[in-house]
Amino acid sequence: MDAQLTHVLDDVAAGARLETADAVRLLESHDLASIGRAAHAVTQRLHPEPYRTYNIDRNINYTNICTAVCDFCAFYRGPKHPEGYVLDREVLLKKIEETVAIGGDQILMQGGLHPTLTLEWYEDLLRDIKSHFPEINVHGFSPPEIYHLTKVAKRPLQEVLERLAAAGLGSLPGGGGEILVDRVRQAMTRGKVLTDDWLEVHRQWHALGGKSTATMMFGHIETLAERVEHLDRLRELQDETGGFTAFICWSFQPDNTEMDNIPPVGSFEYLKTQAVARLYLDNFPNIQSSWVTQGREIGQLALLFGANDMGSLMLEENVVSAAGTVHHLTLEEMRSAISELGWIPRRRNVFYELFEDNESLAVSTPVMPSGTQLPVLASST
Repeated sequence: MDAQLTHVLDDVAAGARLETADAVRLLESHDLASIGRAAHAVTQRLHPEPYRTYNIDRNINYTNICTAVCDFCAFYRGPKHPEGYVLDREVLLKKIEETVAIGGDQILMQGGLHPTLTLEWYEDLLRDIKSHFPEINVHGFSPPEIYHLTKVAKRPLQEVLERLAAAGLGSLPGGGGEILVDRVRQAMTRGKVLTDDWLEVHRQWHALGGKSTATMMFGHIETLAERVEHLDRLRELQDETGGFTAFICWSFQPDNTEMDNIPPVGSFEYLKTQAVARLYLDNFPNIQSSWVTQGREIGQLALLFGANDMGSLMLEENVVSAAGTVHHLTLEEMRSAISELGWIPRRRNVFYELFEDNESLAVSTPVMPSGTQLPVLASST
């Protein structure tokens, strides 16, 4: 690495803000070790505590029916497709019951852009969940879903968010972000929210006092400069609102998609991108590892490349696994991935509040009460 970039890394590790052009140069660099050391220094400065965190939740895809056409998605089905579904309410509540039974405190609930589900349907769903499980946080409905719902309901975004919050929505995931550059979004998606409106959903949710997460799916048709532009749009909004709790990035999984001609990027590129994100997103308090796409070893190594959180232990995941990537971890394996690096594993919620009962949890690969055989995967949002 040249002397100028070395100086940049030293300055950023000490607290300086990383400039856009320098971030692109870092992504162009092959000096992963130097970039990783700087990212880890930033993490240690922001998180000097002796622990690293994880949480327990479940990804419930309430529908796979979607009017958008995303070339990178292996999960969605068109409105008339025979494999399209909307989960029965009893099935959905049973999934939450199973999550609570093993200590989960949250569900990540996302679906497609369904053409006919009304705002009232979503309100009833949330109220039903909260009436049965008042302790569960619903981390639900990606910005594309909410933006789509404003069109179906013909109601303003603020009203839709206020009504969802009143019905029980607790926090917003960062799904559907991919790359927040319209050139990229228009090239691989039809019928889906563009960059400014994706950000506006989060902006208005934050204005209501809500918290959310942000994501990036990289390694497909974006340029390195567009990868940094994505980070820059997030940093700008976080400067404005402070409402993001965490950032999660993962590499595109091409199998079973319309973009399967694109070779997947490897762990080198994943670790470098996450490390640069940690350096760039100086106003984001937390970075999550994405072992769901990388596996346990690289997911663990990510804790030395800018991440301070191992992400979520899940009872179910359908979107990434539909693209052929399935990694399994038990709770013991999740905790040992942290402790092997010298940190204390601590369980947290989506707001990064710590639980006091970490040592009392004894969860291995779960056997579902309903007999459903599901992989244990990590959250991507």
